[in-house]
Amino acid sequence: MESHSRSLAKAISYRFFGSMSTAALVYFFTGSAKVSVGAGILDSVVKIVLFFVHERVWQRIPFGRSKAPEYEI
Repeated sequence: MESHSRSLAKAISYRFFGSMSTAALVYFFTGSAKVSVGAGILDSVVKIVLFFVHERVWQRIPFGRSKAPEYEI
């Protein structure tokens, strides 16, 4: 099971790259650095929170996990 801090670190690193691509696309379409930086920052904040919540929900779902043995010798 992952800790909350590990889930948060993964979310931040993933979003850094995602937000950079969002900012690049916005700049490509608008030509405005100010708008692209704002979109990249907003994208980061919203999606970090969503990814963190997503990770925590999946920690509670047993689908695809192996079950612990009922007893140990």
